[in-house]
Amino acid sequence: MPRLAALLVLALAACALWDGDEPAAAPTDMQGWRFTSGKRPSRAEYAAVVAACEHGAVGRTQGKPLDMCLADLGLRRE
Repeated sequence: MPRLAALLVLALAACALWDGDEPAAAPTDMQGWRFTSGKRPSRAEYAAVVAACEHGAVGRTQGKPLDMCLADLGLRRE
């Protein structure tokens, strides 16, 4: 039984590697953006906020341009 479980996990991992859906890369124009606290966002933070805007995760920002959505979520241009 443990061998079957290990084989199943390896098969699922192999399928995940061949999955054609790759996450969208964050826009590279993160320069010039800061949080309202003045701190610059890391690439991961910026990518998460952009993804939330693009996928409509926050209801009040749906249908707005990316710059306005980022501003609503706490990022400001320098």
